Amino acid sequence: SAPDIAGKNVANPTGLLRSAIEMLKYLNEDEAAEKIEKALFEVFKEGKVLTFDLKGSASTKDFTNEIIRKLEQH
Repeated sequence: SAPDIAGKNVANPTGLLRSAIEMLKYLNEDEAAEKIEKALFEVFKEGKVLTFDLKGSASTKDFTNEIIRKLEQH
C-alpha cells in the first residue's frame, strides 16, 4: 500500500504483475505467464522506461505501455 502516491501516476506496477504471473501459473496458464514475465524482464533489462523508484523517469502508464508494447512484439 502506498497511499502517499495514490493517483499520481508514479507507482511501480511490478508487484501487481508478479502476482498476476503467479496466479496464471497456478491456473496452469504457463504460456501467458511466461509472455508477461518475459516482457517485464525485457523492460527491466533495457532500462529505458523505468519508474521513479527504479531510478527512471517513466510514469506508471509509460512503464505499463512499454510492457504492453513488448507483449505485442511477441
